[in-house]
Amino acid sequence: MLRMRLKMLITGGLTMVLAACSPGDPPVDWQNYATLGLYSAAISNDGRYAVIGAQEEGGSLWEIDTGERLYDWNHQKGSRSLIAKTAFSPEGEFAVTANQQNLVLWHTTTGKPEWFWSSPGEILAIALTPQGRFALLGLANHTAVFFDIVNGGIQRTFRHSGRVRSVALSKDGKTAITGADDFTTSLWDVASGKLLHRLTLKNIIDTVAISDDSQTAFSASSLDKGMVWDVASGQVIAYISGDESFYQKRISYLSAKFSADGSELLTGTSSGSVQLWDPQDGTMLEHWKVHKKDPYGPNSVSVLAVGFGSSGYYIGLGSNGVINEFE
Repeated sequence: MLRMRLKMLITGGLTMVLAACSPGDPPVDWQNYATLGLYSAAISNDGRYAVIGAQEEGGSLWEIDTGERLYDWNHQKGSRSLIAKTAFSPEGEFAVTANQQNLVLWHTTTGKPEWFWSSPGEILAIALTPQGRFALLGLANHTAVFFDIVNGGIQRTFRHSGRVRSVALSKDGKTAITGADDFTTSLWDVASGKLLHRLTLKNIIDTVAISDDSQTAFSASSLDKGMVWDVASGQVIAYISGDESFYQKRISYLSAKFSADGSELLTGTSSGSVQLWDPQDGTMLEHWKVHKKDPYGPNSVSVLAVGFGSSGYYIGLGSNGVINEFE
């Protein structure tokens, strides 16, 4: 695939890379998962599964390579639940679905529910530890809580001065990152509850991510550039921007994921773009556009989840219910 031409800017000692004029390449394949649109979506780390909360069908688990809908996952038998948030455990054996107040842990192999619990507050974001043992919940009450899914109860509380709308956990579950409406993104030691770093951005934090080796983090505020930063020092490594001109466009990154070895960062935006980056210098490596059901319709598609496919391709799941594969 032809690489895009790049334009380099140096800002405050950091490299920001801006993409030269390109609308983004289309997917090589796509499939529709929903009649209408999605409230939520997640892709497993190995790119095998997707779990969605659809407006019409409710919750479901899909196998991406085969395009098969494996299980319907609703919280009450015979009804379609409003699944506001979803997530997978790092190894992909478990997934969680949540409405505003309740969460259900599911086994991805059997499709059976394992646990059901009520949250201590309105759920805005969720992440799981290995085997789905604990959940990190971002809540509207200005806290994130480390919640014991098996036994119930809060193990740790991480406080902000605004709604916590984005959370992520390291692969080993020992490090947490949160993003809130107070314009701050924070790094926490889960065992002690200690605040390790807190960085301030220019707007509410839409998305956060952390690499599997816990060395690199990503945070992005609404209508602003994204920021790659070092977990150990809290220092910014690079800024990223999908800008197509010299002057920065206003972009919201709604989803992000590091590759297993941390060498690549995949992001999805509110305007239907999926981008591949080098997180060490902020270079944009690829730029794609998700499929629109109506190519001439006025509405853009938000990318709710991104992932790395098992055969070397890249995945973006849009708010219109379409999953896209890119090369």
